[in-house]
Amino acid sequence: MSNLDVRPKPVECGGRDDVPGRPVHELLPPRRVPLGESTVVRRLLPSLGRRMVGAWCFVDHYGPDDITGEPGMQVPPHPHIGLQTVSWLHDGEVLHRDSLGSLQTVRPRELGLMTAGRAIAHSEESPRSHPAILHGAQLWVALPETHRHTDPAFEHHADLPVVQGPGFGATVILGELDGAASPGTAYTPIMGADITLADGAVARLPVEPDFEYAALTMSGITEIDGLRVEPGSMLYLGCGRRELPLRATDGGSGLVLLGGEPFEEKLVMWWNFVARTGDEIAKARQDWTAGDRFGVVRGYDGEAIP
Repeated sequence: MSNLDVRPKPVECGGRDDVPGRPVHELLPPRRVPLGESTVVRRLLPSLGRRMVGAWCFVDHYGPDDITGEPGMQVPPHPHIGLQTVSWLHDGEVLHRDSLGSLQTVRPRELGLMTAGRAIAHSEESPRSHPAILHGAQLWVALPETHRHTDPAFEHHADLPVVQGPGFGATVILGELDGAASPGTAYTPIMGADITLADGAVARLPVEPDFEYAALTMSGITEIDGLRVEPGSMLYLGCGRRELPLRATDGGSGLVLLGGEPFEEKLVMWWNFVARTGDEIAKARQDWTAGDRFGVVRGYDGEAIP
């Protein structure tokens, strides 16, 4: 779960100034970015048009990629502070290792949730023997001031609650949807749900009027609040809704809905760090370079990212 830009620029995020208090339609175009040795992702957050959606501050979509006979995802050990990472798959497997000693294979529609807190390092890779197709999303959640220096932790939840209706299903990744609550630890009012729609299915999803929302279309074409959204695109929806109309067209579709209360605090993001000041970023970079604070990821066949 890494930003591997070789020349990252500081990004200022947060605050309510750019959050519309009404429903909107803002289509966020993806930017193609290499991730590790063999994976290319579509980066949707942060973008020029939108920095955050609630506490969600980073969204990459990758695949579906045929990795038959290829190494697949190979992201060497790298550091994080001040955030949570969410690993989410539709196809394939990702092996997570971290400096706490965690070793976990994450499979489709299982939650791999890592809380970086004050400092952690981890790696991600396709297992040596892996399925042919790799398809998923990488997501970050910014931690609020009261929890951003918490002890690091890793959670794996294979059984998540599902909300169902005619031709419709929603797996609750984080937070709560229609009374179903994820077991994943959340530190702000937030929600994330993976939604599947059968061909021609129509749903009206209950949402919170005080939350801002965005929908990432993973597969198929979904009509979201009357607007057709292609795979790999993200539609920012603003606030002020009590329900969200969805319809699958031209076959079934899948999407990830992200939402949460607008994040009031101002952030500085640089590389894999979420902080509040440039000095904090500089200290984290220095500590990673010096081999301090973040611990060691054991078992990965390769060097850490400098």
